[in-house]
Amino acid sequence: MAKIISIEEAIAMIPDGASIMFGGFLGCGSAHKIINALAESGKKDFTIIGNDCGMATGPLGEEYYGMAKLVHNHQVKRVIATHVGMTPDVGTQGMVDKTLQVDLIPQGSLAEMIRAGGAGLGGVLTPTGVGTIVEDSPLCLGKQTIEGRDYLLMKALKADIALVNAYKIDKAGNMWYKGTTRNFNVVAATAAKIVIAEADNLVEVGEIEPESVVTPGAYINYIVDGGKA
Repeated sequence: MAKIISIEEAIAMIPDGASIMFGGFLGCGSAHKIINALAESGKKDFTIIGNDCGMATGPLGEEYYGMAKLVHNHQVKRVIATHVGMTPDVGTQGMVDKTLQVDLIPQGSLAEMIRAGGAGLGGVLTPTGVGTIVEDSPLCLGKQTIEGRDYLLMKALKADIALVNAYKIDKAGNMWYKGTTRNFNVVAATAAKIVIAEADNLVEVGEIEPESVVTPGAYINYIVDGGKA
């Protein structure tokens, strides 16, 4: 059963140089309380893996929304993502300053690469990216031809830490997502050594109907009560 911990305890589990997989789509569904605390921690040299890096300006006008805080603070050494257009710091650090390694992967491929990592598979065969710069990515393990069609073999992705979020999480770690916030949280929760879940609302076991559980608590190691953090 998942253990309920403080946000300070969660940050203490994340060392310099860790690979961090995270949920969220432009910050929607991200573990914001944990990310904010990590941004204030001074820890660095992270590899972050997710759909994007949040946004330079949040929905309420706040600066550096979601993982954009870590990038802005130069706490990230590598980004593996599918879209970074809303975080100009990624372009500046990656293309101009050359201080950030950026690997851009098609969105569906990235989701499948994470899913494969969680499932214990070695990689994903996909036709997406054939004949493009994706073939030159360090995450592309080569090309194969199957029944006359070319496919790229993309590496399965796993991480040291996953930071996920849900609207409701019960004290056993079972998760229910509101609206579109499930996005990359679902696959990220399966593909890390340590999974830390931030609950917008921490509820008692039984308050989430069994058929409404999307991510079972068996995947979750630790819970942070985001409503109190």
